[in-house]
Amino acid sequence: MDQTLVAPASEAPSEAETAFEALYRSSRDDVYAYVAGLLRDRSAAEDVTAQAFERAYRRRASFNPRRGTHRAWLFGIARNAALDELRRRRRQTELADDPEDEGAAEALDDAAEAALRRSVVRHAIAGLDPRERELIALKYFAGLSNAEIAAVLQTSQSNAGTRLHRAIEKLRQACDQEGRRDEA
Repeated sequence: MDQTLVAPASEAPSEAETAFEALYRSSRDDVYAYVAGLLRDRSAAEDVTAQAFERAYRRRASFNPRRGTHRAWLFGIARNAALDELRRRRRQTELADDPEDEGAAEALDDAAEAALRRSVVRHAIAGLDPRERELIALKYFAGLSNAEIAAVLQTSQSNAGTRLHRAIEKLRQACDQEGRRDEA
């Protein structure tokens, strides 16, 4: 055999398509976690995550690197898609069950204590206002930096950091109060 088959260059993915695929692969789980934290509905979170990536793909030419990273841009799109879903529902949903912890505790007492801690955190998060829940979701469910959160929320980095700090403090206080109630 002395002939090599070569695909035409027009069939090769473009640099933009390759970059978008890399963004998708590196962010899909974080986007889902963030959206699930906002919507508190796993099924709806799957749909909204798909919508967010579809919107991002269609609008990929509109990305402006001066306004932030690709990741922050993507989370801004995901945020808007989730808010659209919440507006469509015109009501708030209850938190979805947490996924099973990996390496579940062997002892029943440990499992019960972990369930109690999750319940305390779940109730404390439910007591936050929607903007505070969103900050917590961006930081801890999506894993964004304060700079990325600022880009998503279209505010300054110091403002995002201050708001996040206040939300975390409020969450800590709520967890402490819930924990004391459960011990009584």
